[in-house]
Amino acid sequence: MTSVTRSLAVLGTALALPSLMRAQVGTGCLTELSGQECGKRLNTITTAVPFLMIGPDSRSGGMGDAGVALPADANAIHWNPSKLAFAENEGEFSISVSPWLRNLVPDMSLAYLAGFKKLKNKRSAIGGSLRYFNLGSITFTDINGGVIRDFKPAEFAVDVAFAQQFSDRFSGGIALRYINSNLTGGLNVNGANTKAGQAVAADVSFFYHKDDMTLGDRDATFAFGLNISNIGNRMSYSETSRVDFIPINMRLGPALTVELDEYNSITFNADINKLLVPTPPVYFQDSTGTPVKDDQGNYLIASGEDPNRGVAAGIFGSFSDAPGDVYVDENGAVHVTPGSRFKEELREFYFGGGFEYWYAKQFAFRTGYFWEHATKGNRKYFTVGLGVRYSIFSLDFSYLIANTQRSPLANTLRFTLGFKFDGKAKKKAEGVTE
Repeated sequence: MTSVTRSLAVLGTALALPSLMRAQVGTGCLTELSGQECGKRLNTITTAVPFLMIGPDSRSGGMGDAGVALPADANAIHWNPSKLAFAENEGEFSISVSPWLRNLVPDMSLAYLAGFKKLKNKRSAIGGSLRYFNLGSITFTDINGGVIRDFKPAEFAVDVAFAQQFSDRFSGGIALRYINSNLTGGLNVNGANTKAGQAVAADVSFFYHKDDMTLGDRDATFAFGLNISNIGNRMSYSETSRVDFIPINMRLGPALTVELDEYNSITFNADINKLLVPTPPVYFQDSTGTPVKDDQGNYLIASGEDPNRGVAAGIFGSFSDAPGDVYVDENGAVHVTPGSRFKEELREFYFGGGFEYWYAKQFAFRTGYFWEHATKGNRKYFTVGLGVRYSIFSLDFSYLIANTQRSPLANTLRFTLGFKFDGKAKKKAEGVTE
């Protein structure tokens, strides 16, 4: 058996180890044993490799971590690959870096490389990205505190993407992803050898783009995006452990850009998200707080559905498997408060959005807000950001301001350096003028 000197909360989040919700077999609310009020029971959905859900770039990071319908750039592979078909430039490349959870861990960071290239038909694009998540340095110790070894856990994902215009306003895209999560370096835990978790996943996305609108006497562009990401196999870290879902996620939302005049423009955007993975059910417990099992050794569920199911069942069942508020009457019969399951399903949607102001297409200011229900993670924060463009180069910065106490996300910084390739040099060499 081992222990970790670094914060177990951080590593536990990365491992996304499932936990049993404690429920009491007796009269009344099944959440009383944990001291939580009915209707306010914490029931956060956990998955393996949550680093896949971190917004990697500074532009969307400054706009409330939203970007499914923003104009395409190299980072579209994360937010919505289908946008690449409508990219204005022939190609782009970007590098993003962010210290992560800096209030808890000084050496954890996320790095993201991404790029794309428009094809000759100008209606298709290909892209690729590499995401690397460094969890810092960890010292493994035995039960007596003796040092076993030092290790630097890390996770990464490699993507390839393709986008195609189906019409002048509509496009579709796919991305294929290989995921590797090495958190223990093969350490033996309780007699079982651990291993790196691996998965293969895909994104399916769509994008609508209408650039000939007017608002009053001003030109405007409206866009709407949909991306279902990380559709892939479940992941395990040992041969004996249970397998966990990766963060299959549905993201959709609009964006509106208004050209105020020749030099000034403003963009509004909003994303709606929902994890398409099982919600933890409420389990029965006996009077000592021990989960109750049936004759086959399975935990008895008071409300909700068994989370150990296939990927397709998990996706479609994620819209109806919330357990709600559970009561036991004097006769021992289980009841769910009417409407509480639907309310909990609505709480599983989380939102981000903001706006971006550009002056002369060279200087940008951004701000936004991200909101998640208190019983589903309680991430609530403001974001601000700045951007500068000069010739083929761009530099963006974002800063996260948490409005909940002791948030590990507080003061998060993100930096992105971008390069665009507009093909002008090639056109000049071929004698083509605009």
